[in-house]
Amino acid sequence: MIRPALLTLSLVVAICFALPAGEAASEAPLPAGRTPSTIATMICRPKARQEIASVLGQIATVSHPTWVNHLYSCQYSYPAGSMVLSVKELSSWAQTKSYFRTLAKQMGTSQVINGLGQAAVETTDGSIIVRKDWKVLLVNSAGLPPKFGQPLTSSQAVAQSVADVILGCWNGD
Repeated sequence: MIRPALLTLSLVVAICFALPAGEAASEAPLPAGRTPSTIATMICRPKARQEIASVLGQIATVSHPTWVNHLYSCQYSYPAGSMVLSVKELSSWAQTKSYFRTLAKQMGTSQVINGLGQAAVETTDGSIIVRKDWKVLLVNSAGLPPKFGQPLTSSQAVAQSVADVILGCWNGD
């Protein structure tokens, strides 16, 4: 099923966030480091803000990002609510798959989403969790009203659209 917000997304995904000069996708995932990867930091950068605003029809104020225990995150605040974007960086396939499964279980999986990352689920609160290489993206939309954006759409569709925008630009790390 194609969600209404995803129709606009196809036009936006073609324009990705530019990686700094010299940073190219690698063949194999890189382990979590002392600082967040460029791919993780994309979620809070001005270009991501613009792309997300284009899809949602709403402009957010984005909090200063945090980096704690290999979790990079920031909050997108809107007059009607907020969502939190985060990327957990891990150091192996086993760690990544375990973290993904644990987070999905903690948040409650409502459905599996095919075609997004290497694995993705929607949670019972409408958030989206995506596993890609040794990273797990969480678009936590629990702080948004049930209908959000311009045009109004479900918070689940918002979360999936945001995850799709971010993943559309991840070419590896």
